[in-house]
Order: sequence, then structure tokens, then C-alpha cells
Amino acid sequence: MSAILVQIPGLFTTVQDLGREGFGPIGVSASGAADPVSLRIGNRLVGNPQGAAGLEMTLVGGAFAFEQAAVIAVTGADFGPSLDDIPVAMWTSIEIHKGQTVTLGPSRSGARAYLCIQGGIAVEPFLGSASTHVLSGLGGFEGRALRKGDRLEFGAVNSLFRKKSLSPKALETLQPRKLIRVTDGPQSDWSPNSSWKTLCESTFRVAEQSNRMGIRLEGPAIPLDLSREMITEGVSLGAIQVPPSGQPIILFVEQQTTGGYPKIANVISADLHSLGQLRPREAIRFERIEMSEARSLLIHQEELMASKELFQE
Repeated sequence: MSAILVQIPGLFTTVQDLGREGFGPIGVSASGAADPVSLRIGNRLVGNPQGAAGLEMTLVGGAFAFEQAAVIAVTGADFGPSLDDIPVAMWTSIEIHKGQTVTLGPSRSGARAYLCIQGGIAVEPFLGSASTHVLSGLGGFEGRALRKGDRLEFGAVNSLFRKKSLSPKALETLQPRKLIRVTDGPQSDWSPNSSWKTLCESTFRVAEQSNRMGIRLEGPAIPLDLSREMITEGVSLGAIQVPPSGQPIILFVEQQTTGGYPKIANVISADLHSLGQLRPREAIRFERIEMSEARSLLIHQEELMASKELFQE
């Protein structure tokens, strides 16, 4: 089987697919790509099923030597990809020859880039998924971030190469947002009107302590009704918890599956990929919308992802 050799692992590079849904009741969160839209597009560019495993790089990329010919695509944030030190385009399929090296540097925009390889990264699935769950040390490549000298195998390459790229219109439409849209959370009625005013009229910054489990925000404290108590309950991806400090936390892809803090809001599904591109100290704002609008936005996004207008040849 063909393989790549990790020459430089980058700051935090892991194997990710679209996650392992359905295991929350036994305490296992889905994990998966922090920016699933970028992974899905990358896989389709190289002819994979959209949920195939690829490499997710955070803030700083790495260098990967190919032992055999391959077809790749680099998507997500711009890490300045190059092939044998010659810059290559993002969001397009690229032929790799035996012995060539793909290098990605520090982020120029956004937080995460994806390297998708035709055939997908071949690792032993855990609960039906190749995704690395870093906090528990499960899945992916030995349950951890990649290290120098790791050798990752990938599936068979189709001998017929057909170059295609993401269309400029689709790229513009799917750009990550800094105005994050939210709907009411399970405890939204616990919050006084001043809570929503603070959430939607303030600017928050992404704290450096943020990770794949939760995006911690710094900004004005969100007022709480401290006279109320709640029982620990299940939590969802994108839920915005408000702890006693009043500093909100957005639950992310490696979230805990239960929580005891009130959840004032939830990031809509169409904006979840934007969370995956937030860098430390980046400023964001929130916009409150109705559930019907959130549903329409997701339908529109999925229609674009499935349409012929997504790519150009």
C-alpha cells in the first residue's frame, strides 16, 4: 500500500474524518474535522467519498514525503502549500509523483488546513471512524497528533487523473464567518434580556486556552440568574455555555457529552465550519436568528455542496 512519511509534523496535525456520531450516550463525543466543509470539499476534489480520512493541521502545517504517486488537494485555511518548494494552488486537485514532498507553513488566514489524498488515510477505525479523539487518545494514528518519522498509508490511486477546482463563487459563499449566527439554547429563558443584549451586541475574543473541546471566549460577562440551578444534562455541538464567570464557552468537536452550565444559545449548523477556522485572539460577534432561518441556511449550504456549480474543470 502507498504511504507518506512525516518529515515535519507541524504544530498539531491529526487524522480526521467526519466523526463518530451516535456514541454520546456512552460518553464518546463525535470528534471529526473542525471544519467539515473544507474536508468534504477536499475529498470530493480527489475523488474520495466526502467522509474519507485526511490530515487536519492547526495554525502551522508540516512536510510530507510521498513514497508513491498520488492525487491530493489542500483546503481550508491558507498555509502556503508547496510541492518541492514550488507553490501550488489550494482548492484544486494536484498530481504528486513518487518522491515528491508537500510542505505547508504557518497560517496566513484561518486556523486549520486539510490535506486530502486520493484513497484516504488508512488507519484502524475506532467505533466506525478514523477520527483522532486527542483527549481520550483514541482513533486516528495511535490516538495522537503526528510526529516526525510517522508513516501513514493511503488507499489505491485511480490511474485516471481529472483536474478540477472549487469555483470562485462557491469559495466566496462558503468563506468562514466572524458574525456567528445562533438560535435559542435550552436555558435561553433563564437569562434576563440583558444577557441576550450582551451576547449579541458585544465583541468577544477567542481565548488562547481554546482547543478542540471548547472555544473559550473573553469579553463582557453575560449576566445570569444565579438563583436557578440545573441538573447535568446532555449537550450538543455548538452549544454556548455560560459558567458562573459569565465568560461563554462554545462546545466544540471533542466536547464533553454532558454539562451542568446553562446554555443560552447554540451555533447554527451552517456556521459550525466557521468555528473551526477561529484563531486565538480573533474577534467574533453573534447574531440571534429563528430556527426556521437556521434550517433554511443549512438547506441552502447543502444544496450548494451537492450542486454542479461547486466545481469547475
